[in-house]
Amino acid sequence: MQPIVKRFAELTHDEIRRYSRHLIMPEVGMDGQRRLKASSILLIGTGGLGSPLALYLAAAGVGRIGLVDYDTVDDSNLQRQVIHGYSSVGELKVESARKRMLDINPDLIVDTYNEPLTSDNALQIMAPYDVIIDGTDNFPTRYLVNDACVKLGKPNVYGSILRFEGQLSVFYAKEGPCYRCMFPEPPPPGLVPSCAEAGVLGVLPGTIGTMQATEGIKLITGIGDPMIGRMLLYDALEMSFTTIKVRKDPNCPVCGIPAQQVELIDYEQFCGVPAHDHAVTAAPVQVQTRQINAQQLKSRLDAGDDLFILDVRNPEEWEIAVLPDTVKIPKGQIEMAAYAVQSGTQSVEQTILQKIPRDREVVVYCRSGVRSQSVIETLRALGYDSQKLVNMQGDILDWAKNVDRTMPVY
Repeated sequence: MQPIVKRFAELTHDEIRRYSRHLIMPEVGMDGQRRLKASSILLIGTGGLGSPLALYLAAAGVGRIGLVDYDTVDDSNLQRQVIHGYSSVGELKVESARKRMLDINPDLIVDTYNEPLTSDNALQIMAPYDVIIDGTDNFPTRYLVNDACVKLGKPNVYGSILRFEGQLSVFYAKEGPCYRCMFPEPPPPGLVPSCAEAGVLGVLPGTIGTMQATEGIKLITGIGDPMIGRMLLYDALEMSFTTIKVRKDPNCPVCGIPAQQVELIDYEQFCGVPAHDHAVTAAPVQVQTRQINAQQLKSRLDAGDDLFILDVRNPEEWEIAVLPDTVKIPKGQIEMAAYAVQSGTQSVEQTILQKIPRDREVVVYCRSGVRSQSVIETLRALGYDSQKLVNMQGDILDWAKNVDRTMPVY
């Protein structure tokens, strides 16, 4: 493949010394390093994947790197987001990352975008960059990045991680398939948990993010065989790598039409889930769900109100912290029981629903609000009274912040 970047930028004597291990490799050499210095890469996200991406692309000599993120550094990030440290807790992630990158390479130009990527600003933000690298962890932003890349004619270096597994590919409609060729529709809301719900091995984003950085360098310099038309599946527990082919769909609704006809849509509505893992409510639903915050719940419990408190998190999370007087049933078990009821099959899981009363107010909580809202929708579909189903705003994190500050957070 021809290099994405055709232009060159001259190297200083200091840069020649710094990049000498690149320069003595015939595949890179002076021409490849000049292309890297003249290039620009936009990183969507400065979290788990964005950390190794930003570190290694800065060290490799990419001349301009843009960072898109509007979150702040939290100490729970430090298990995997290695570009940040305790000294930057509470700081904007883009600023924390920027300082570390400039410490690695003071000649680097770092653009920061402290704002969410949306259909309104995506084209403007992405247009100036040669390569777009997706380090996000939610489906609405993945579809947005893909569609904008197709419209702009830019390569999209894709990576995703969950628990012990990762995926890697390059979606580039000019040369092969796009993300929608492989995943034309998002999964049903709640089917695929986020890292905040299911967890992630701390070293996993380092593996996938470093490979994404490798693909970006290959695209810029034209060396090697980029992952266009292929997807790498990585299993950390087995230490196995599997490559599958991804074919271009001639009927793809995005890359199967002229690029100028591609329209950016409401991706949260398209996917049925929020675009950001720190959102406290799920996507809008037709029936308004009753809400209660932690302080209101504490007051009602102290008053002796007859409330049924339902924790729908996973058992591993219960070991960290739980609310008092809670009945614990994981979201997955409730959904399996609901499926058994709706399909008319006899299942042991059906007895789970008998634990959830229909004649009392049921307050449902999880960690951040998405799973609890999904469970409420499931119960509503089974005929539970909407007025008796209550979603806890802010969930257990709100309780730890405003009611019991001795409770650990995660």
